[in-house]
Amino acid sequence: MQITRYRRDGQEHVGVIENGIVRETRGDIYGKLSIGPEIAPVDEAELLAPVVPSKLIAIGLNYQDHISQDAPGFQTPENPIVFLKPPSSLIGHGGNIVIPAGVERTDAEAELAIVIGRECRHVKAERAWDVILGLCPSNDVSARDFQFKDGQWSRAKGFDTFAPLGPAIVTDVTSDDLAITCRVNGEVKQQSSTKYLIFNVPYLIEFISRVMTLHPGDVIMTGTPAGPPQLTPGDVCEVEIEGLGILSNTCVAEEPLPA
Repeated sequence: MQITRYRRDGQEHVGVIENGIVRETRGDIYGKLSIGPEIAPVDEAELLAPVVPSKLIAIGLNYQDHISQDAPGFQTPENPIVFLKPPSSLIGHGGNIVIPAGVERTDAEAELAIVIGRECRHVKAERAWDVILGLCPSNDVSARDFQFKDGQWSRAKGFDTFAPLGPAIVTDVTSDDLAITCRVNGEVKQQSSTKYLIFNVPYLIEFISRVMTLHPGDVIMTGTPAGPPQLTPGDVCEVEIEGLGILSNTCVAEEPLPA
């Protein structure tokens, strides 16, 4: 099942995507959903981030080639590097990534996202898939100059619109070997597979749930492979993950700030 959210007549709704069509649903995405009438083709619907999380958890430096090629001053981490992005940074498929005024370099980071399906704590890796609702493409957009300047990542990765997620949460899939690609204006910039994650999905669930309670709808972004591309206003950035669809967002310049 491909679970999404959409806005129609000013109201937010949960739906599913079937054969490129958004359909109405009734019920609970963490329980049972019944599928109703067609709403619109995906390209004509106003899609939102497919979930509203209590927290958005991200993992840094989780592909070896990203460390060796893009962060040569860093060593392979002994444990997952965990940081948080605010839920206010979320946008959906088709939403605009706003390039902030005063930021010299804004990068895309194609990432596999995990969506939690039930409240949990202290989950063993072998039981991780019991608490996962599904998987989704995501983009950990980063103000790279702020990241280097601050020495930590909250401001650089916390801007509004800096966490595109979608178009849907895909259930009943696993993450062992999914091709992950980032394109900017149709040109491939990142190409890898989730099999190269240093810390895989079950390990991340065990590690993170040892620290904090995970709630239904919480999102874990699992890290990016080598070559995060720079984004500029007018660019169209696509994150495609095998079996999960294509997340597409257009970049726009921030409007001038009030005097």
